[in-house]
Amino acid sequence: MLHTLLSINKATVRYLNTTLFTGLTFKINKGENWALIGESGSGKSALLQTIAGRFNITGGEIIYHFWDKFSSLIPADKVTNPHKLIALVEPRHHFRNLSNTTDFYYQQRYNSSDSEDALTVTDYLNAIKQIPGNKNSWTLERVTKLLRLDELLDKQIIKLSNGETKRLMIAAALLKNPVLLMLDNPLTGLDVKTREEFNGIIQQIAASGINIIMATSIHEIPTVITNVAVLSKGAIVHQSKKEDFKPELFEQDKTDTIDNGELSALLNIDKNPATYNLIVKMDKVHIQYGDKPVLDDINWQINPAERWALLGPNGAGKSTLLSLINGDNPQAYANNIILFDKKRGTGESIWDIKKKIGFVSPELHQYFPTDNSCLQVIESGYYDTLGLFRPSNKERAEIALRWMKALEIEKYARVLLKNIPASAQRLCLLARALIKNPALLIFDEPCQGMDDHQQLHFKNLVDTICSLSNVTLIYVTHYQHEIPNSVDKVLRLEKGRVAF
Repeated sequence: MLHTLLSINKATVRYLNTTLFTGLTFKINKGENWALIGESGSGKSALLQTIAGRFNITGGEIIYHFWDKFSSLIPADKVTNPHKLIALVEPRHHFRNLSNTTDFYYQQRYNSSDSEDALTVTDYLNAIKQIPGNKNSWTLERVTKLLRLDELLDKQIIKLSNGETKRLMIAAALLKNPVLLMLDNPLTGLDVKTREEFNGIIQQIAASGINIIMATSIHEIPTVITNVAVLSKGAIVHQSKKEDFKPELFEQDKTDTIDNGELSALLNIDKNPATYNLIVKMDKVHIQYGDKPVLDDINWQINPAERWALLGPNGAGKSTLLSLINGDNPQAYANNIILFDKKRGTGESIWDIKKKIGFVSPELHQYFPTDNSCLQVIESGYYDTLGLFRPSNKERAEIALRWMKALEIEKYARVLLKNIPASAQRLCLLARALIKNPALLIFDEPCQGMDDHQQLHFKNLVDTICSLSNVTLIYVTHYQHEIPNSVDKVLRLEKGRVAF
């Protein structure tokens, strides 16, 4: 007989003034591990947050059946409600600094004095309040080994790469010894090796008695998953055992169209684009923090209209390398670096550099303020500010809306950035990078969290932009299939050095 851990019965779920689910019914039995599948905005993340107690249940009910057992075994001062026995790993982290605030900023990781206000990995994990577990409870030693954090223990969390941060967040969730572990797109940002290891990681977690629910791609369902739920437009439209699940019935349409005429018009709004002989030239670049080299002996020349893939595992130094180009890393002044025909340190400001670059990255997404409307976020790209801090310009707002249509997100124009799906947030930041028609586009893992159609459309959009313009491109990804066809040059990093 199955033992039910949690059940949702005909629930109406609301967040602010929005109804997320109506008549939601879902049940998890002990020993079941669920994969949630669906297009962007279908409700996968909302379902996880509903279970975690983040949203209001205004009709129906959600029952945490496991609470009856655990509440009698655990002292009341240890756990006060069932949500404490649930761990949710989200796409965005909520790290606090030594001052116990979340006032991190994007460039902080590259400024040695400011980054000292961040906890180390060891400090962060030691601060996790553990829930008393069973004999197989997760300890610091055990999570460190499972998630390969040994070499990161003394590293400040603000300096972790995107993939390293994801591994740390999973470790922190395990330390709580939850009854239910929920993972929202856990594979995004992880390199090939870690993704290959993830199947074994998730198996060990399940073997310890923790039940798992994960929002994931239809193409990345771990073997430990026992059940699949498909969501569409805020409703669960299919539930089955994994062995009975037929993914071909739920794959998205592979057709896609790009309005070349409109895209050409958008790319030609600036009638007098600047021309350069060199976009980037690095000569024996070396970056070091304390006694640890991050980049060593990097030589790289990027000529106008070249399209590069920048590849390498988590922690290889890719983000640090990009920070030297984007003007965010002060150590650029101590190196021999030419950007847009000018040697760094010869009088150009950070803003002179940024106005020539369209940039998006997971870290920028993490620290971008979310209280602007999506249209304001995109218009802010003209000014290279993290949000619009001046009255909107009607002409520029109209261009921002045209870019939103090109990226198929115009329905979010008047909606606050924080109130739209994470994938749509990323697309807004991509439109922000494109809007000023920069000489250089830097796309660092731009497709994280996007569904199949969004990835295909964006890839086609990039290829079309490259065919219609002389833009230079640097593209970073851990997925080979995401690399645009227009990319024909590769720089690969391994432990801070160029790998040949």
